[in-house]
Amino acid sequence: MSQTPAFLDPGRPDVPDIVIPRGITPFHLPGQPVRGRLVRLGALADALLTRHDNHPAVTRLAGEALALVAGLAGALKFRGSFSLQLKGDGPVGMLLADCTDTGALRGYARAEPERLAALLAGDPAPSAAALLGQGYLALTADQGADSDRYQGIVSISGGSLAEMALHYFETSEQLRCQLHLAAARTAAGWRASALILERVAGAGGIDPEMDAAAQEESWQSATTLAATVTDAELLDDALAPERLLYRLFHSLGVAADRPRALAYGCRCSRQRLAGILEGFGADDLDHMAVGGDITMTCEFCNLDFRFPREDVRGQAHGGAAGRM
Repeated sequence: MSQTPAFLDPGRPDVPDIVIPRGITPFHLPGQPVRGRLVRLGALADALLTRHDNHPAVTRLAGEALALVAGLAGALKFRGSFSLQLKGDGPVGMLLADCTDTGALRGYARAEPERLAALLAGDPAPSAAALLGQGYLALTADQGADSDRYQGIVSISGGSLAEMALHYFETSEQLRCQLHLAAARTAAGWRASALILERVAGAGGIDPEMDAAAQEESWQSATTLAATVTDAELLDDALAPERLLYRLFHSLGVAADRPRALAYGCRCSRQRLAGILEGFGADDLDHMAVGGDITMTCEFCNLDFRFPREDVRGQAHGGAAGRM
């Protein structure tokens, strides 16, 4: 097999080179038990979501998932990645998004066209619950090959993706939070955003004179104000993150922290796929080949990688592998 690095491989289709410098704006309410993150994917949402020719209802759900996982990954304090997976028995059988600690973001939704068409015939704007059906939601923190992965799994519960995620945090993490997710096609293309509020546990950063009742009142005030945000505000490229945060929380006081970048982050590579192919036996490889080439497709960026069958040695006995 060729040892050419993926980024120097002339046969690899181009992928977008997009970085959103202020993709995540962390913030807190000074002296109060509230912190949060405002996620604005900007043009990155359009680049990620238009890689697949999905119905707008599915694309919207995928956009919300990307914004959500970017916001959750923004709290990582280690090198690694954070992923969201929903698997159900509905027309959208799989929804997957992940983001690294450096902001490399990717995701996809896998839908069954015939079942989706049947659902849309009766409901042109189906909920996340209708699209996904019964199944599970999993959140996974991966610190790399040298560390164990942490994964939490709960059943899908709620009508929207935000409600499903809140169910996870309430039952699996005992974490009080509030979520507002938005994704839509705008005049500038697809946009996706998230506003995440978390109730700070313990006394860190909280006014020492604020008792438990005052802390609860502060949390309730913050969530009430956060609930006034609109999808239009979240998806408006012209509305700066700091301006939106001030608009929402100025009566309580709000401080924005250092923003974090987000980028187009599919991590597929020709070398990785070649390694997968080498795990198959010769008979399996022959069966995969069409016109002398084996084609493997990255489900995240929807790109095809072609390998001449004669260049793939494989194993003496069959192995097991699959799509990325």
